[in-house]
Amino acid sequence: MQWAMTLGVVVAGVLTIRPLGFSGRGLVVAVLLVINSAVLLARRLPEDRIPQGLVLPWLTVGIAAAVALIGVSRSGTGYLFAFFLAGHIGYRLETRPALVLAGICSLLCGGVLYFRLGPGHDELPWVLGLATGTPVLVGILNRSQRQAVQAVIAAAESAERAARAEARTAALTERSRIARDVHDVLAHSLAGINMQLELADALLDTGDLEKVREANDKAHGLVRESLKQAQWTVHALREDSLPLLESLTAMLESSGHRDVLTVTGTAREVPARVVQNLLRIAQESLTNAARHAPGGDVGVELTYAAASITLAVHNGPATREANAVVGSGMGLIGMRERVALLGGTVTAGPVTAGPDQGGWKVEAVIPV
Repeated sequence: MQWAMTLGVVVAGVLTIRPLGFSGRGLVVAVLLVINSAVLLARRLPEDRIPQGLVLPWLTVGIAAAVALIGVSRSGTGYLFAFFLAGHIGYRLETRPALVLAGICSLLCGGVLYFRLGPGHDELPWVLGLATGTPVLVGILNRSQRQAVQAVIAAAESAERAARAEARTAALTERSRIARDVHDVLAHSLAGINMQLELADALLDTGDLEKVREANDKAHGLVRESLKQAQWTVHALREDSLPLLESLTAMLESSGHRDVLTVTGTAREVPARVVQNLLRIAQESLTNAARHAPGGDVGVELTYAAASITLAVHNGPATREANAVVGSGMGLIGMRERVALLGGTVTAGPVTAGPDQGGWKVEAVIPV
């Protein structure tokens, strides 16, 4: 539409503006018509194709050419060039310089007609000349609308980038959580199974079948334990919300620890992330107790405070020989990472006093 209107103004000028010729006033009118047409057609160029420093000189030359065309031509539609350029001034320039240049355009065009400086002053009222700058307001409005649309688009793109970044962060966080869960379930168990199988393989050379069977039974036991822990992990990953007290009780019973849970405070519903991480911490602590302090008493304390939940798992010293299993070294690190993500703290260390002296204790405090 804008291209059609621009071409329409140029064609109307060629058909109506007089005199046109190759000498005298006709040549001057022809040159000014070409300049006006070129300046007007240039307004359809993309903004990034014209350096910002050339915009003001280009539009100023256009206004001067339009005023001169009104002054030297005796008939036609030369005033349309001034109208269209004034509108484009409001679109291309900032408000203050646009209003100043459009005002100059109105004063010059009105002055040419008012003081009868050209042969066409009888056909055009001087008020029309003063009105040539008014389209600048339309241009300013169009520019404001364009800037508003660009701001909305930029905000939408920024929001989209932020959403993608947040999604990537959430995905990485979830991957880290799953990696910790996989470690908690498999690392110690697989190490223990591997040790028992290597022991059974070594005992085959001695011919002590009783010890071979014992090592094989221990490996089977570790496999069953790993399956139970894997089931708990899958359950925790699938559930959006788990009952902490019931889940922790069931976990302790399935691992052979009955009536070892002490609850302080009033049990209440807590966020799923807190439940999942507390269950994994309890699982890791029980696995370590069974591996490094076999036969030792185990106790679990769950404390509901006004602004936090505390889980403490402690065990007494071993009552039978512990199998030296080399772990991954990521157990305690994984616990600390879990609690840190929830804004809590975790402490772990040997018990130095009380009935569990010589044992180990893990305590996690998570704000809720």
